[in-house]
Amino acid sequence: MSNGQWYPPEWPARIRALASGELTAVSPRRAATVMLLRDDTSGPGTAGPSVHMLRRRTSMAFAGGAYAYPGGGVDPRDDDHLVGWAGPSLETWAVRLGVGSAAEAQAVVCAAVRETYEEAGVLLAGPTAGTVVSDTTGADWEADRQALVDRELSFAGFLDRRGLVLRSDLLAAWARWITPAFEPRRYDTWFFVAALPEGQRTRNASTEADRTVWIRPGDAADGYDKGELLMMPPTVATLRALRPYGTAAEVLKAADAQNLAPVLAEARMEGDELVLSWPGHDEFTKHVPTAGGPASPPSGTGTDGNPS
Repeated sequence: MSNGQWYPPEWPARIRALASGELTAVSPRRAATVMLLRDDTSGPGTAGPSVHMLRRRTSMAFAGGAYAYPGGGVDPRDDDHLVGWAGPSLETWAVRLGVGSAAEAQAVVCAAVRETYEEAGVLLAGPTAGTVVSDTTGADWEADRQALVDRELSFAGFLDRRGLVLRSDLLAAWARWITPAFEPRRYDTWFFVAALPEGQRTRNASTEADRTVWIRPGDAADGYDKGELLMMPPTVATLRALRPYGTAAEVLKAADAQNLAPVLAEARMEGDELVLSWPGHDEFTKHVPTAGGPASPPSGTGTDGNPS
């Protein structure tokens, strides 16, 4: 570990195997994660937004104890039919996300909203294009949320049942990271930002997390730098990008200017060292000695993003 950064121990062997042709890269699965923000005037210094983060259970084989955002993979049913929609058109979203169709755009945005509800209990939807639900507590809401988690209910079906429209205008795309080619489980992940709707509260609804926190991006990044908070490269990079903004509204306003070109790790040899790097993010460069170690890849799993 360097600072608070975690690298799976199987990476060197898998990188060598990919370079030698013994390992074939798998296609990444599309995913979405949401940096949920709220304005926070508590504490010393200049007021700034806090971001909702969850800590992966320390018992988990991959990145146990690492802090991340709510998120997960696209459900194939996220685009099985048009959902009630508010905000920018699906065609506009397709251009912004860099996907080829309106259906693909709906799937990614639906994944972002669905996963935020599944893992944080926060729902970016409302009865009309200008409203948002203010309370998602209660046994009936929990039953629907669990049905979504168990994939017994599609998100489109959930919205239809509740008479809700998805508020895509409450979301903004911020970044895009793709799991390295040498990983056995890969994700093409869009990172979104959104403000916590008035009246709603977050809670730890994820079975993969043992705690959740509201923390200012700068404080979280400082915790990583001190080795106190464990995180993976996309999490750290997005936290640092949020640090300059004073309010959640400022973050959302700045989102349109963010570059959504995918960030993908690269591996190269320099002498006797294998160098792992993320273009545009030099702080994550990792030098791995190539002497020794297994010649073939182990069977570990994981991703450098945080989808489940």
